[in-house]
Amino acid sequence: MRLLVLGGTHFLGRHVATAALAGGHEVAAFTRGVSGAPPEGVRSLRGDRDDPAALPAALDGWAPELVVDTSCQSRAAARNAAAVLGNVRGYAFVSSLNAYANWPPGPIGPEDREPTWTTDDDEYGPVKACAERELGAALGNRFLTARAGLIVGPHDRVHRLGWWLQRIARGGPVVVPDALDQPIAAVDARDLAGWLVGMAERGVPGAVNATGPAGMATLGGLLELCREVTGGDAEWVPVPEADLVAAGVEPWLHLPLWLPAGIARTAWDVDTTRARELGLPSRPLRESVADTWAWLRTVEELPPPPHGLPRPGLPAELEAALLAAR
Repeated sequence: MRLLVLGGTHFLGRHVATAALAGGHEVAAFTRGVSGAPPEGVRSLRGDRDDPAALPAALDGWAPELVVDTSCQSRAAARNAAAVLGNVRGYAFVSSLNAYANWPPGPIGPEDREPTWTTDDDEYGPVKACAERELGAALGNRFLTARAGLIVGPHDRVHRLGWWLQRIARGGPVVVPDALDQPIAAVDARDLAGWLVGMAERGVPGAVNATGPAGMATLGGLLELCREVTGGDAEWVPVPEADLVAAGVEPWLHLPLWLPAGIARTAWDVDTTRARELGLPSRPLRESVADTWAWLRTVEELPPPPHGLPRPGLPAELEAALLAAR
């Protein structure tokens, strides 16, 4: 079938395009053209999703039957896609746990029991919730929204796991939060990508919490995997949360994947029963970590994070100051 990826040149979208090709589909990727080319064999369509004329002009008579949408970042983008693609057989949309009005901190129960944002502001979560409504209204029971959490794997430009891998590979004393037992859950982009293609093929409808199962790992366990796969001699230097905050360390940004204790206790307590019932895989986290490290070693210069996100990681001078205070 003809499958359109909205996105398709980096990270999740790239893996979706690859999975669709492997499934025998005729694949096109609609992007702005600023993040490189899609995988070989994928038709490249260019345009700005916020322009209502861009997608019809780019398609130019090429009529997709299936859509996997990985790139919706605005209300206009959702409206424009709904207007043009409302008749496809299956539409799988990548939303976010941030679409829930109470996440973080959560916990998040079954998808039909949790409220989503209804406000009109342009924050990430409300925009994703609005996009779900716009697209769902146009597609009805042919629309699936995958509320993703932490996505990891090769080609990750956001560079949260990647930063830890590179920092741990350098070795020596490494500042870590003193709450390494806090839970964490992740989904490999390749698992999510293949599953999204399958959901679009089957026309499965509804909302799905599309992340790793609760209790799959801890932050400390993930960092140990990073040390194992890089072969480094890094030594953890645990720093209490109060000291990190007093020093200006921002959770999730300066120490990627770390959350304050009041949030971390419940943020990854997410009901993924429906995702498991629908066959969302969860490969071993070690495989995701090892493959991300293998990919990073092939990258000469990491592209900037998408959507204007700041580059994560603890500045060297801030880490030095924290270590000196121990």
